[in-house]
Amino acid sequence: MILAFFAIYVIWGSTFLAIRTAVLLVPPWFCAGTRFFTAGVILFVYARLRGAPGPTLREWRSLAIIGVLMFSVTYGALFWGEQFVPSGITSVLEATLPLLTILLEVFVLRQQQFRWRAMVAVAVGFCGVALMMFKGGPRGFGVLPCLVILGGSMSWSLGSVLTRSLKLPESRILTAGAQMMLGGGLLLVLSLASGELHPFPAIPLKAALALVYLIVAGSLIGFTAFVWLLRRMPASRVASHAFVNPVVAIALGYFVASEEITVQTLLGAGLVLGSVVLTMRET
Repeated sequence: MILAFFAIYVIWGSTFLAIRTAVLLVPPWFCAGTRFFTAGVILFVYARLRGAPGPTLREWRSLAIIGVLMFSVTYGALFWGEQFVPSGITSVLEATLPLLTILLEVFVLRQQQFRWRAMVAVAVGFCGVALMMFKGGPRGFGVLPCLVILGGSMSWSLGSVLTRSLKLPESRILTAGAQMMLGGGLLLVLSLASGELHPFPAIPLKAALALVYLIVAGSLIGFTAFVWLLRRMPASRVASHAFVNPVVAIALGYFVASEEITVQTLLGAGLVLGSVVLTMRET
């Protein structure tokens, strides 16, 4: 149990720095595609060898939709954005996923009733995001990459909401493997079409090690621990990783990569994480 929580708290929190390390040396969509296609194939083959039935044609269609939304779009935006945005800031932007999901469910899909307390909590969270985004000075990182990362997060929220209404295989490992495989494959196609692979990029040892860490620790170990915990604990308890991951990412970014931490950054991060806690309690 302790090792599983360590995986989703510390390992997942550390992946933001690993992504930052990789994309500063190797094209971002190639990195993202390689990570998820490789991990997806491994998980899919493992599930099939363990006896999970193969997806039906209808299930493949659902898997493709979710794979594009939650892996191609979300991580394509995240890996691209981390070329410009420090890993700690990126982790806090990603922590807005529950806030974006609430907005979708209330205003777009009409799956939840409007509640003032929840909306005030969401508004507080986005005030924190704005506080971190509008950062001037020579070490500023710009608003556009932050907006791209947030847009990718919105795609993940949409995918997570649609998952409830789409027909998917019963095996969670096979489902995740297929989604990663399809989403990662599309990212590799996008990488090729955008010219990232012309010529094929040299991969320094530092980037290769970061990519291997993302595949093995981030996707395989981290996801396996996540699934294992979901089968044994309430989902709300497992979802607590959303509050811990940014703390780990900010600390690692500061101590390992010398990323700047200011009072403005800490205040914005505190508003976002506090908002997420309040929003999840309200829902």
